[in-house]
Amino acid sequence: MATLVFSALGTLVGGPVGGAIGALLGREADRAIVGAPTREGPRLTELAVSTSSYGQPIARLFGATRAAGTIIWATDLKESSETGGGGKGRPRTRQYAYSISLAVALSSRPIEGVGRIWADGNLLRGEAGDLKTGGALRVHLGHADQAPDPLLAAALGARCPAHRGLAYAVFEDLQLADFGNRIPALSFEVFADGAGESLVRALAKASGAPVTGRPVPQAGVIEGFAHEGGQVAQVLDLLGEVLALAAASEGAGLALGPEDPGAAPAVLPEPVAWPDGDFGTRTGARRARTDVQGPSALRYYDSGRDYQPGLQRAAGRARLAGERALELPATLSADGARALIAARRRRDGAASERMRIRVAALDPAIAPGAVVAVPGEGVWRVAAWEWRSGGVELDLRRFEGAAAAAPRGDSGNPWRPVDRLPAATLMEAFELPWDGAGAPDVERVHAALGAGPGRWSGAALYVERAGALLPAGTAAPVRAAMGRLERPLAASPAIVFEPEASLEVLCDDPAAEFASADGAALAAGANRLLVGDEIVQFMQAMPLGAGRWRLAGLLRGRGGTEAEAGEGHTVGTRVCLLDDRLHLLDGAAFDPATERLAAIGVADPEPVYAAVRAPGRSRRPLAPVHPVASPAPDGGLLLEWTRRARGSWVWRDGVDVPLVEESERYEVGAGPADAPLAVWPAAAPTLALAAGDLAPLPPGTLLWVRQIGSHARSRVLALHLLP
Repeated sequence: MATLVFSALGTLVGGPVGGAIGALLGREADRAIVGAPTREGPRLTELAVSTSSYGQPIARLFGATRAAGTIIWATDLKESSETGGGGKGRPRTRQYAYSISLAVALSSRPIEGVGRIWADGNLLRGEAGDLKTGGALRVHLGHADQAPDPLLAAALGARCPAHRGLAYAVFEDLQLADFGNRIPALSFEVFADGAGESLVRALAKASGAPVTGRPVPQAGVIEGFAHEGGQVAQVLDLLGEVLALAAASEGAGLALGPEDPGAAPAVLPEPVAWPDGDFGTRTGARRARTDVQGPSALRYYDSGRDYQPGLQRAAGRARLAGERALELPATLSADGARALIAARRRRDGAASERMRIRVAALDPAIAPGAVVAVPGEGVWRVAAWEWRSGGVELDLRRFEGAAAAAPRGDSGNPWRPVDRLPAATLMEAFELPWDGAGAPDVERVHAALGAGPGRWSGAALYVERAGALLPAGTAAPVRAAMGRLERPLAASPAIVFEPEASLEVLCDDPAAEFASADGAALAAGANRLLVGDEIVQFMQAMPLGAGRWRLAGLLRGRGGTEAEAGEGHTVGTRVCLLDDRLHLLDGAAFDPATERLAAIGVADPEPVYAAVRAPGRSRRPLAPVHPVASPAPDGGLLLEWTRRARGSWVWRDGVDVPLVEESERYEVGAGPADAPLAVWPAAAPTLALAAGDLAPLPPGTLLWVRQIGSHARSRVLALHLLP
């Protein structure tokens, strides 16, 4: 009833705008008398996800909010494939990838920009503006001079709209592998103008109502707001529940403003009594107290929880009738939400104290909503008035003055996806000695891929051939443990276990880890480390912090790399842990000696290249060991040595070393290995040289031997230096 009365009164005083404001005041009066009706206005949603439904309203966004958006255009899934692998004993595989292009409407009013983007709850775009997966993003802010998106224009032609006044985002070739090859549930962090005080003014302007020049208390705590449909008057009504908005006389009409007039309240005249009516027959005044069942909790979007819904309760005793929570689709901090609901609780407590008073005459400036002073009774607000035959009857409510400081709020401990900047791909390529697994005649080319600190989602591998990149597989986002030497590693004869020896490594990724191993595990091949081109095994791993490790208890020159161990290594030498995180490539599919490998990750603007180190080493026989030179009675020499085999990393007692090669062959030479003075073939690990064979050789000539394998020759073993 009061709604109709105040609406009619407001229309008479201020026209349509006054009628809307009068209805706002009337609803407050009806709420106090008959309770709060069911309100169908702005609602709080549980982080709705992007949809594409006809009739779905596109919200008007103010300040900082998180919006799901509406898909307004999309292509079909785009399929692409790459073929890789193959070679000896390995099938060729075809890998498929899917992408899509789509446009998502964000706000039906201009915005200032887009921050983070979530896909299925994980970050798709970080604070730095980096996409966490492949694709491109363009954001159109919705201004009046907005041009059509080039992708949409290419697809739709001349009928492509520019969507002026609509802010939207366009994803081009968004990779869907991380989302099960489907469009993920998207939500966007949107920044627009109109937060705080300017929000009230913008909404009031949209409704046609003027706003007083006085600031609205606590409006500054509103960091963002989503108007998802409905009448603007309903939004103002909702904001009035937490911001203490009121109508005030201004000029010839009514205007919105704060409850506090900002000046000394007008003083009412002394009450008068008249006989008619249900009160005031003797004093002209009556006081009463009613229980105002206002909200005691506030649900909102918490800026400290990545805009997830939060709940703050006002302090005080719980009501017997239960808790009523006010839903406000606004972005607030926990402290701001606690302050708003605490202030609302205080206003409800003050409004429960009412006074009805009769006066003979009334100042025309005192209208419903005005703050007045009653002599001897304090400050009150005029809720309603009624003209009687003997004067004016006023309905007053106690006015709550300046709000006291509210207790601090708490957002809790929300889960947040890690926002790490993308890291560039790091790659090492090398050929390792055959370890006895698989076929012995296949080149064992390995690629170690990783990255520094940051996010790395793997990379595609290629072979560079004649200026073109040929697919060679895909590296999963599993980082190899790589780094560099922090201090020199001295040369070693690589004969026995060196318990006191150690090396220090600075890892590319500070999160990389090494593990210790006991003697049995070491003997079984654990903890193999490639230092330069030497293979080292370590027993103890000790973290030094910040990605630095000390690896102690070393076995040097493993897998036939004694020559590299004898040279030592300088600071900065590359180090890589040899484990199952390496990628084994088909050495028969390319030439490791002349062709490079390339890797391309999401964060790599250009391919990352790496030449294969130590090409051909996996098929090269190991140099013989244990040389013996015995003088013969006729002045000659009996030369003997011990054969080693590829793949036999451990000497086993009572077991012959396997041959591995097609046949057992050696060549014994004299002088330089690349230009020998004489060469003698041998089919067994022994050779007898007569005095006549040695006579032409000058004193100081070195005799050596090397094994001839199926694919290459081994390094030489020094046998004897002629006197």
